[in-house]
Amino acid sequence: QVQLVESGGGLVQPGGSLRLSCAASGSIFSSYVMGWYRQAPGKQRELVAAIRSGGTTNYADSVKGRFSISRDNTKNTVYLQMNSLKPEDTAVYYCNVKLLFTDRNYDYWGQGTQVTVSS
Repeated sequence: QVQLVESGGGLVQPGGSLRLSCAASGSIFSSYVMGWYRQAPGKQRELVAAIRSGGTTNYADSVKGRFSISRDNTKNTVYLQMNSLKPEDTAVYYCNVKLLFTDRNYDYWGQGTQVTVSS
């Protein structure tokens, strides 16, 4: 079983920064994607950023230029550097690992960490 442990959430003022970390353990296959999703009250869970093992990244339009995703392949850890935070970034952030197989994909989720941006 794949286990994901998140850390780094908290309360920050608008314009501030936070760095989220997610460490994965267990059986991680070669073809996989690590990423971050978020969910605010009353909203659908949305993809924030994702990164493949080769380094290719994708970002939601709302965070481009402000957030940066990176990974340490040796430690199976993914990071999300969040700068210039806005109140609308307030949400529970979830780490995700997606294992890619020829017939199906498997998703694993972290426990979630609260990010609150408020003055």
